Amino acid sequence: MNKPSVTQPSDSVVTGGENPQPLKASQLYLRRRVAPLLALGFASGLPLALTGGTLQAWATVENVSLQEIGFLTLVGSAYTLKFLWAPLIDRYAPPFLGRRRGWMLLMQIMLALGLMLMGLLSPGQALLPLAFVAVGVAFFSASQDIAFDAYRSDVLHKEERGAGAALSVLGYRLAMLVSGGLALILADQWLGWGRMYILMALLMLICALATFWAPEPQEQAQPPRSLTLAVIEPFKEFFSRPEALTVLVLIVLYKLGDAFAGALSTTFLIRAAGFTATEVGTVNKLLGLAATIVGALTGGALMAKLGLYRSLLFFGILQGVSNLGFWLISVSPHSILLMALAIGLENLCGGMGTAAFVALLMGLCNRQFSATQFALLSALSAVGRTYLAGPLTPPLVQFAGWPTFFVLTVLIAIPGLLLLVWRRKDIERIDSL
Repeated sequence: MNKPSVTQPSDSVVTGGENPQPLKASQLYLRRRVAPLLALGFASGLPLALTGGTLQAWATVENVSLQEIGFLTLVGSAYTLKFLWAPLIDRYAPPFLGRRRGWMLLMQIMLALGLMLMGLLSPGQALLPLAFVAVGVAFFSASQDIAFDAYRSDVLHKEERGAGAALSVLGYRLAMLVSGGLALILADQWLGWGRMYILMALLMLICALATFWAPEPQEQAQPPRSLTLAVIEPFKEFFSRPEALTVLVLIVLYKLGDAFAGALSTTFLIRAAGFTATEVGTVNKLLGLAATIVGALTGGALMAKLGLYRSLLFFGILQGVSNLGFWLISVSPHSILLMALAIGLENLCGGMGTAAFVALLMGLCNRQFSATQFALLSALSAVGRTYLAGPLTPPLVQFAGWPTFFVLTVLIAIPGLLLLVWRRKDIERIDSL
């Protein structure tokens, strides 16, 4: 791995001169390095809908043309391209709060100001200025994500990675619920659109307090000596590892079966299974979100006992098998209860798999280049979903039919699991660092 081995004191209970007793898995979430990640994950997720779906809803209400609303979908391009300026965040640091937290705080302040400015504009009267401000908000949000992912990779001990990933997912999902569903209700029924955006800006400032509370990493890695090295060294260091190529393939394959099953799941439930949009939306939003949160928290706690390799294997198997819930819907009589159980199970297992997968990405990052490496690895993880599952799902469904397609999604999950078993020693080595 060529990563520096670091001896770090763990949060443990010490009684007199006895040997330290490790905390229970459930207590991992209360550790000083882990607990702030809930609020920081919330801050990470809050701007996404406000520059995406919520902004489009505001434009729709104000009778902006469909063509112009389509233009707004380009606002979020920064989230896809964030790896391009990640080396800057690795190389340079603000003169306060350290190398990672300084960037996080600066971006959170800029986000609050940007959201407030969005609240002072209107898509019906000033669409272009609003769009430019939204692009800035998306850029600051993507930059906060770079710094946050790097901070999380740097600060967590290996036994805390699962719990840290789980709390981050929980905060992120709650923020999406607040900035998506709740924001629409507040804007429509109570505050109006402008004041709702100002309220979201105030929430961002409150979340910034967690940046002050969050501790500095105990091991301070030296930043790259130049910007050129900040661009080149993350690649050079990563590909010097013997397991580099197979791990990259694993990142693409691990959640591929899940991605295929979810690509057209809403279309399947409405068009093929005969559920109404209200039924699907209610179950997906409420039960799906709750199941994902429970799955992530459960997965994070179990990882402390199982370790990274066994967690990835166990949760990966559950991810694949849970797709059979959609197969059962496709061959069974119409039943809302069955749909709820299938969606709940799929999101529960998916949440567990996500916790382990994010922990894997954190473990792969060298602290010196964690901003750039995590940005690149997370971008690579979207390759399967974007370029394989999205384009290939429709022809597969047309060729095989829905029942056979969902069986195929289980088979699609198998190569990633086989690769995981084949490279077990590499994963265990990552977990030991």
